[in-house]
Amino acid sequence: MNIKTKFKKFFHHYGYLELEQAMELFSVFGGIEDKIELDLLDDIEILLRFNFVEKYQEFKKLLNPSYLLEEPYRYLLIAIARGDGRLSNVFRKAKVGETLGLRILGELIELDIIELEESREPPLKTHPNQKLEKSLRSYKIESKIRFKQPFYRFWFGFVAPYAKELEAKKSQRFFENFEQHFSRLNSLVFEQLSNDLLGIYYNNQIINDGSYWDKNSEFDILAKTKNGKVIVAECKYKNRRVCKNELSKLKQKAKTSNLQADTFVLFSKNGFSNELTSLKDNNLILFEIDDFKKLLY
Repeated sequence: MNIKTKFKKFFHHYGYLELEQAMELFSVFGGIEDKIELDLLDDIEILLRFNFVEKYQEFKKLLNPSYLLEEPYRYLLIAIARGDGRLSNVFRKAKVGETLGLRILGELIELDIIELEESREPPLKTHPNQKLEKSLRSYKIESKIRFKQPFYRFWFGFVAPYAKELEAKKSQRFFENFEQHFSRLNSLVFEQLSNDLLGIYYNNQIINDGSYWDKNSEFDILAKTKNGKVIVAECKYKNRRVCKNELSKLKQKAKTSNLQADTFVLFSKNGFSNELTSLKDNNLILFEIDDFKKLLY
């Protein structure tokens, strides 16, 4: 089940939510709507206090298998949830060796907890005997690890690091961390749904999509169509309108990474500046929050 299908199921399960509310709450509760009865009518802070402080033990039981809450699984899952997902960074933050780390990741993939997103960066060497610049000799092209269920990512990113405190009904640090990093949690879901929306817009003509990273930059979406067109996109889940300088930065990033983009796309939670919407650019596509309703059909 892809992210679009999961979100559609979540949205219709809680039919009283507005689209933007559903996105925000999906990043916390997505994937457990069939396992526990939830009332999502309150604001987010009340929901968090009720479900992850007052009912901590009940929600803890939703983690299956239960040994995910034990070492070294717990450390590895926290490292995935709180970092950039790159293999080497996950192992370093979790303080596990590569051999053990890869074995655990294989097990977590079999359990359908995580998935591996392969890097699409071209090889640094175009022929075997090519000598790399000194600055690139230690650089390694590597995959990223992603959670398959938003709830698991939320638990290990926001709940598990404060488990002992939450068990004792102490929640100050939990809420401080939530306020500081919740936008990042929403941003990833927004990026994933944006990727699916792009596929709908191009009427299933996209053959390669998803996030993209290389030695120079990271891109929310890099897609290619069946006729060879390259699309580069940026997703902004912010409480302000996206301005023209975001387009300029995206174009510069593409140039630095030597991406020959045919079309630039911007997704925005809160709309766009007048300067951006008035541009007469056939190679620019803008998506606002209402456009995401197409995911629900």
